[in-house]
Amino acid sequence: MDDFTLSPLGLFFQAGPVGKSVMVLLLLASIWCWLLIAEGLFGAIKLSRALSVAKAGGSSPLLAPIQAVGREEAGIHIPDETVSERRQRIADKMTRGSVDLLMKAESGLSNLAVISSVSPFVGLFGTVWGIMASFVGIAAAKDTSLAVVAPGIAEALAATAYGLAAAIPASIGYNRLGATFSKIGQQLVHLAADKASEFSRDPATAPAQAKAA
Repeated sequence: MDDFTLSPLGLFFQAGPVGKSVMVLLLLASIWCWLLIAEGLFGAIKLSRALSVAKAGGSSPLLAPIQAVGREEAGIHIPDETVSERRQRIADKMTRGSVDLLMKAESGLSNLAVISSVSPFVGLFGTVWGIMASFVGIAAAKDTSLAVVAPGIAEALAATAYGLAAAIPASIGYNRLGATFSKIGQQLVHLAADKASEFSRDPATAPAQAKAA
């Protein structure tokens, strides 16, 4: 420990086997966290663009299955069904399709929540273990000077820093992406309601629409 350094790589090599294991685990969690954030951001951008195209009256391949479900449902005629009931039935069917699409896009959020909540405790475990090892070293050396204690304590606290480095981006990503997907979900519901009104406006033309789809 004579050449002690505060660089992350230096702290890793100076840590014990347990400390190194904790740091490697947290590094992998951090990499996974950023991959999940990138995946969620990419999915949110794709959905936002698809919604913009749909609102402008265009056709988006991403939302085409949902609209196809709406047209198919519009082609089903139930005797004595009112226009309002028919519109609600179509909207419900399209909304279920929208929910399935949204759940696929935001599937990584649950893993971000796990990383943000578990990483600090994993880092804390590494810190506690490192401090215990430092006290054992003090007892073996029979020396309580700061020069003997400080390096071991710094190595132990590095595990907490690694844990926070993984947890903070995961927490921010979870909250920001969660809010973004919530907004997109509302837009999908509104789109389903608008399309349901369009498909149910003229019941007589619904079969033709379904065949054209």
